[in-house]
Amino acid sequence: MSAYDDARRAYDAKTKPRGSLGRLEDLGCRLAAIRGFVPDRLETAIVVAAGDHGVADEGVSAYPQEVTAQMVANFAAGGAAINVLARRAGARLVVVDAGTAVPFEHELVRSIRIGAGTANMTLGPAMRAEDVERAFAAADSLVGELEGVDVIGLGEMGIANTTSASALTAAFLEVDPALVCGRGTGLDDEGVGRKVDAVRRALAANEGADPLTALGGFEIAFLAGVVLACERRRVAVLLDGFITGVAALAAARVSPGAVDVMIAAHRSSEPGHALVLDALGLEPLLDLGLRLGEGSGAALALPLLDASIAILAEMATFGDAGVTDAGR
Repeated sequence: MSAYDDARRAYDAKTKPRGSLGRLEDLGCRLAAIRGFVPDRLETAIVVAAGDHGVADEGVSAYPQEVTAQMVANFAAGGAAINVLARRAGARLVVVDAGTAVPFEHELVRSIRIGAGTANMTLGPAMRAEDVERAFAAADSLVGELEGVDVIGLGEMGIANTTSASALTAAFLEVDPALVCGRGTGLDDEGVGRKVDAVRRALAANEGADPLTALGGFEIAFLAGVVLACERRRVAVLLDGFITGVAALAAARVSPGAVDVMIAAHRSSEPGHALVLDALGLEPLLDLGLRLGEGSGAALALPLLDASIAILAEMATFGDAGVTDAGR
């Protein structure tokens, strides 16, 4: 009998009609299947990785590149949306500098700094193969340190990283850039046009190259590595929005079985995100029109995961409560 079946039987024994908690029951069964047992409670963490992108030089973001490091400082100070939401969800927050242009030293920021931002992908590869390998190794080390954690939510920060994610989506799914480029941090129509043009030029400049290396970012590679490390350790991965979804898609291209540990927190307003979720075969838990990133959607979805396990741990069974079970 599998852990999934154990959880399903446990839900059926609770004082309610079979399946009446809908997707909440499916979610608990999925968590049990990923972990290989039915947890008594969930230990959770959110990993937010930051990195800068050379393609920012193409005017593809509504914000200047220095905002990346400034937001890392905000994370460390506890003042960002993800800080608030992670605290509310009771999740440990881990902030990683995977390669910001301007380093920020702080005891609450884990520095792996693969480089001071990637190269401009419109002119050639954004990264080197060894950069991706370093990102994967650093991710494996971090996940190994989070021993006992059942769920790791993914978050990111990086000016111009929606352009990188759009290019990766166009490359992985072989779709036109115009279908995957959205407004990101708040671009106007002209800005979206610049983004589409930059993605087209990046695809042309890197034709035939490995997509993650040529078009990705240090934080995207790191998060893909987190997914792969979680697959090896049977830890659930709670995806946030478009960028973390693309990191998960990159991980799935390395190891297709990685999809088995993924849960999609929400569907963002970025047009490429729905395509990525469809490619991964994931149905999001929420659809709130979010486009912030940072792991904000993952943090908002964590209480649903927690509730799915709490029902199993705390709700009375028909036998315990002396309630007649109609068997349906």
